[in-house]
Amino acid sequence: MDWTIAETLLAIGAPVSSVAQQSDYHQWVGEPRIPESTTDMGLRSQPNLELLAHAPPKQTLISPMFSGLTPRLERIAPVTSFTLYSPGTDTWQEMQTLTRQLGELTKHQPQAEALIADTQALMSTLRESRPLPPSEIAPLLIVQFMDARHVRVFGENSLYNAVLEQLELANAWDQSTNAWGFSLVGIETLARYPEAMLVIVDPLPAGVEAELAKSGLWQQLQSVKHAKLVRLPPVWSFGALPSAQRFARTLVSALKAKHDN
Repeated sequence: MDWTIAETLLAIGAPVSSVAQQSDYHQWVGEPRIPESTTDMGLRSQPNLELLAHAPPKQTLISPMFSGLTPRLERIAPVTSFTLYSPGTDTWQEMQTLTRQLGELTKHQPQAEALIADTQALMSTLRESRPLPPSEIAPLLIVQFMDARHVRVFGENSLYNAVLEQLELANAWDQSTNAWGFSLVGIETLARYPEAMLVIVDPLPAGVEAELAKSGLWQQLQSVKHAKLVRLPPVWSFGALPSAQRFARTLVSALKAKHDN
């Protein structure tokens, strides 16, 4: 049901019979790719119960967001819920805990430990390959567009912030965030951070790019005016270690390209 669980299971090579909303998964999460043999159970919020009942899984795995579906899903197969992004917890440690829990559940403990070790090794490698010392890299303002006037800005308790901490890069966003690690603000709020490097994470909603090209408010932002911005391919903002790896790789690559230009 949950893409964060799905990406982790796929990354450790655990058997997955069905994943919800696969076209959207590939648009928002990107990787790991879902095998063609895996069925699509329909919407995350409204799974195709007939399809699941026709070929019942051994277990259905959900996150608390989908707990309302538990009574119906339990008629088909046992349901297990896994939590990530709990307020007041260390997001980086939580991602590792989730990986170990899924490794244990699927008897893929060695692969789970390998994913954790590979992620830690990647972060170490990327720290060494930053284009400049951390003190010379502008604080980063990481956003995803909701529409042409509103963005999610990511800070404490977010995957993006956890990765910045691992890479020893500064997050410019100093305001409070919700349980998922973001604040929903109007783009005029970004003007308060003129020194920041703006990091835009795709995908952009339909029509937003064209609207921004005509928006005087957007064009007057210092980061836009002086081309202090980078744009990244989709990375699941509520993901676990596979998304953390993807975000770290694409971010450092974009910062290097920006520096070289």
